[in-house]
Amino acid sequence: MISKIKKCFIENKVIYTSHAKKEMIEEEFGNIKEQEVFEAIINGEVIENYADAKPYPSKLIYGKSNQGKPLHVVCAYSDEDNMCIIVTVYQPNPDLWYEYRRRKK
Repeated sequence: MISKIKKCFIENKVIYTSHAKKEMIEEEFGNIKEQEVFEAIINGEVIENYADAKPYPSKLIYGKSNQGKPLHVVCAYSDEDNMCIIVTVYQPNPDLWYEYRRRKK
């Protein structure tokens, strides 16, 4: 699914939920721009799978912007619409993550 998500970003077939947009504006480490999300997805990797998420299975993708800002993006892919849905976006807190890839217990 990561290749389909990346292709959606390249083809501008992306929808941001209102929750994602709010999180991007209110991010505790500073605003997150859509361009930074694009860069993080294109350079990113799946670090968690949420197969039972509704209405679509989703993935947690870790990537960095071109300026080196680490981002986590939860997104889903709709086969029916050939669209990527951005559920939420945030800059991971290093106190809660090992190298931004694994949750600290």
